[in-house]
Amino acid sequence: MPRSYLHLSLEDRRKIARWHDARMPVLEIAQRLGRHRATIHRELKRNRFVDAELQHLSGYYAVNAQSLAESRRAGLRKLIRHRDLHDVVVDRLKTGWTPEQIAGRLRLDDSALCVSHETIYQFAYSRDGHAIDLWRHLPEHHRRRRGRGKRRAQAHRFAEELAISNRPEIVGTREEFGHWEGDLIQFRKELGPANVTSLVERVSRFTLLLKNPDRRSKPVMEEIIAGLSPLPFHARRSITFDRGFEFLAWPHLQAGLGVATWFCDPQAPWQKGTNENTNGRARRYLPRETDPTALTNRSLAAICQRLNATPRKCLGYRTPAEVFREKVLAEAGALP
Repeated sequence: MPRSYLHLSLEDRRKIARWHDARMPVLEIAQRLGRHRATIHRELKRNRFVDAELQHLSGYYAVNAQSLAESRRAGLRKLIRHRDLHDVVVDRLKTGWTPEQIAGRLRLDDSALCVSHETIYQFAYSRDGHAIDLWRHLPEHHRRRRGRGKRRAQAHRFAEELAISNRPEIVGTREEFGHWEGDLIQFRKELGPANVTSLVERVSRFTLLLKNPDRRSKPVMEEIIAGLSPLPFHARRSITFDRGFEFLAWPHLQAGLGVATWFCDPQAPWQKGTNENTNGRARRYLPRETDPTALTNRSLAAICQRLNATPRKCLGYRTPAEVFREKVLAEAGALP
């Protein structure tokens, strides 16, 4: 059986400090202590003393390193040892509070036990936090924590050949039926991560609203697949999205639905203006204060019915439902 992990002791840290001062390579220090080299690298980086005024005094000191390590472990243990504090933190995370809001409120209320927002983040990403999926309730919903300053631009995750500039002109001029635009309608953070996908067909302005429990990309795409798959192929030729991370699973959508996907330029949501306009109309019934957990498929279907049964000037005062039905039947009749 693999041995359990042992934290570095004060004696280990004294050896590291002595060997590090002697300019011994990290790999050799690790071999002498029987540790992985990453452990030594991390120890020297995390527990280094920094004197902002007297830079020459900065360095790795065993006693200081031991104190820093113990204080971090004590903070994390606080959420494990004190069940009441643990329950308060978990409950507030699940109701949409951020770690900063939780820590700040505990201090404001003069709670007997307080905790820093960093400790809450560490707990959420720890083994205990992952056991109850706390990462899903953090502001960015990342399964693994990203280092500061290491966020990568998302633009390169969308194939450049799928940029809206490469979209066929026939889509932009609305000459062909079956091209959609998609986006998410979101609500106040404190109401949780649930949201609604809005889809609108560009020619008819026919609208679909689909509920999502959170912003994970693959489940969002699966809801779109389920919502559009009953339609004939000529009624679902393509979908245009912005470059939000909830649409990163576009290959899954293409494989599951057989549609082409196009993406707006970065920070240019106006390039899918039909969808932006539709979201504005939907906001009459879905204001930001709406509790998304209370939405049902029936309530969303009722909103869609109202939107699709309202005459539109751009359609010659016909309704989206009338135009959509006409286009589906006309093109279905033209197929061999």
